[in-house]
Amino acid sequence: MLIDPLDEYPIHQVPMSMAYVATSDRNAYDRCIYQGQDHRAESFFLTGLGVYPNAGITDAFFSVRRGDRQWSLQVSGVRSVDRMAQEVGPYRIDVVEPLRQIRVRSTDPELSADLLFRAEYEPLREPQHIKHASPTGKVSLEGCRFAQLGTWEGTLTVDGDTIDIAPEDWTATRDRSWGIRPIGEPDPAGRPALGESHVWWVWVPLRFDDFAVHVMVDSEPDGFRTVNYAVRSWRGPTGPKLEQLGWPEIDIAYRPGTRIPERATLHLRTVDRRSLQIDLESLSAIPLHLGCGYGNDPEWNHGRWMGESWRRVITFDYLDPEVQARMPWGGIDHLARATCDGQNGYGIFEHGTVGRHDPTAMVDLMSVAPL
Repeated sequence: MLIDPLDEYPIHQVPMSMAYVATSDRNAYDRCIYQGQDHRAESFFLTGLGVYPNAGITDAFFSVRRGDRQWSLQVSGVRSVDRMAQEVGPYRIDVVEPLRQIRVRSTDPELSADLLFRAEYEPLREPQHIKHASPTGKVSLEGCRFAQLGTWEGTLTVDGDTIDIAPEDWTATRDRSWGIRPIGEPDPAGRPALGESHVWWVWVPLRFDDFAVHVMVDSEPDGFRTVNYAVRSWRGPTGPKLEQLGWPEIDIAYRPGTRIPERATLHLRTVDRRSLQIDLESLSAIPLHLGCGYGNDPEWNHGRWMGESWRRVITFDYLDPEVQARMPWGGIDHLARATCDGQNGYGIFEHGTVGRHDPTAMVDLMSVAPL
């Protein structure tokens, strides 16, 4: 049995060394994703790192969209024996101050970055997210998560151009999660699943002048919600207490002939029963399954063994019909401009819709918005 240097600290959750995780599930994961929103919508980036302890893998990605082109750095390697090290290949994350400042760096010659995330709000603890595979009942997702909003500062270089990133011009969002979720190659199928696959998911962290809002909904095909969450937070420790915003109703305007959202309206309600409306506009978008490793990639996705040291940079042309054909089959992070209570804001409108979803009149896998 291994002993880890972390065993010197009183942080244990189970009677095991910190060298191990408390589950033997091969799909155990510990991961983060960061999003950078340029208020002018000239650039947009997603980046993150994941550790898959029972697979012995660490991997990371950095995807940047400018106009109709996207560049994606992908790296993978052996999980470090140092549990505190968040690095693989040319990619590294340093916790400067826990829950306050995080430094993200890439020294790759084709896509480099040195960025500092500064939190402006306390982390928002999301509901425990649990899903079971049908019909076996096996746990397919059991995640603990928090989101956080703030600013970016630093530089990003891609395709020979260096982008200066200033806090007043960029909004930062991030999601930190750990637990169990499908990684790498799929598990053996076992008994066939019942019915067609489906996804209807919304994840919306937004930063305004005086407050932040976070909305999260996961829905079954008939509209039954397995996750339902909406809160508002204020700047600094002296602001009002975290406020719940009731049962969010979501109206999405899809591009005709697609399931790609162009606009959305969130209908919320304050604790004093006042209606609170947020209007969203998509300024740019990056599909999580194009270059970011979130499934549906024949060559690489998170937690797949690629060897002891693997790296590549790939590009996508959004005008390419093959790229357009791949876009609908997963979640998409939209760089969103928002208005709420007379204030302008920016953040992420993450939406995935595949298969039947009665509330949006999508009757099957091939349904799209009317022309």
